[in-house]
Amino acid sequence: MLTTDSTVPAHRVPELTDLMRTAWWMTDRTPADVRHLLDHSDLVIAITNHPTDQLVGFARVLTDYAYVALVLDVIVAETHRGSGVGAALLDAVVTHPALADVRSLELVCQPDLIPFYRRWGFTEQVGTSRLMRRTADRRLTD
Repeated sequence: MLTTDSTVPAHRVPELTDLMRTAWWMTDRTPADVRHLLDHSDLVIAITNHPTDQLVGFARVLTDYAYVALVLDVIVAETHRGSGVGAALLDAVVTHPALADVRSLELVCQPDLIPFYRRWGFTEQVGTSRLMRRTADRRLTD
């Protein structure tokens, strides 16, 4: 049985940090970083497997609640991939009442996940827009 929550309690932050570190783009996350991102995300979705009480899925959203919502950090525990946890996460995000009037729900994903996200109406056809990024190399400032 899966339980979907809109918060991540403080005692689960180390568990969420460990889950995040299984994804290539989040390997450097620390519990302090994760607490900070939870405090500054507009929406979070956490999925727990019962009776094991294991955190098995997570996603978060940054939004202005009118024009755009950006889905970030979608992660499912490797042991639960293919079991419906990812679908439950996306269902919870796209049907969240706070996002009902948002014009554009957006995310970035690897090419192999495009078919998965298409099930919720996401498309890679976004005109001529291109993803651009500016990063700060923390190693230079530490």
